[in-house]
Amino acid sequence: MGYSRNLIITLALFCSALSLAQNDDTTEEPTLEGGSINSQFEYLYQKSGNYRADGKRYEVVRTLNLDKLRQNVIDTINAANKKASELQSVINTQESTISSLNQKLEETTNSLTSVTDEKDSMSFLGAQVSKATYNIILWTVILGLFMLLLLFVFKFRQSNVLTQEAKSNLADLESEYEDHRRRALEREQRISRQLQDEINKYRKSK
Repeated sequence: MGYSRNLIITLALFCSALSLAQNDDTTEEPTLEGGSINSQFEYLYQKSGNYRADGKRYEVVRTLNLDKLRQNVIDTINAANKKASELQSVINTQESTISSLNQKLEETTNSLTSVTDEKDSMSFLGAQVSKATYNIILWTVILGLFMLLLLFVFKFRQSNVLTQEAKSNLADLESEYEDHRRRALEREQRISRQLQDEINKYRKSK
């Protein structure tokens, strides 16, 4: 008898917690055929008898009703376990979905970062450099080429001046050479005439 009382109290405490999860309505009619566990315990108390012995109060419960309540509690626990299993399955599915979405989000973020980096950079000799660095390199190359062009123009003009001077000097030298050749030819002709005159004089003197 004491074992049955302790069992009833334990089941009452356990099923009271279940009844809270089931949003128990305290005004429902107690019965073992349906309703909350709390209402079934209430029905069990109403249908049980009691007596006192040794100054203690005992409840007498029909074995049929106790078996029925135990089966109802087992069914409730099984239903709760099944519901918990279903909820765990849903949670696992949601966690898998969240993990997949996080992975896709990370991939999208990496792609966006890569696109942003490519947008803010330029390819120079096969290497990615920032636009600022690319502009500095580009303008440095342009300035270097412009300086080389100025140096080429300066050298060309200087060479042209030297060429013109060389041509002028060559013309003066050719003119001087022509004058020298002409004077040498005249001197040679004059000496030839003098020699011929001397030869003629010599022949006449004989």
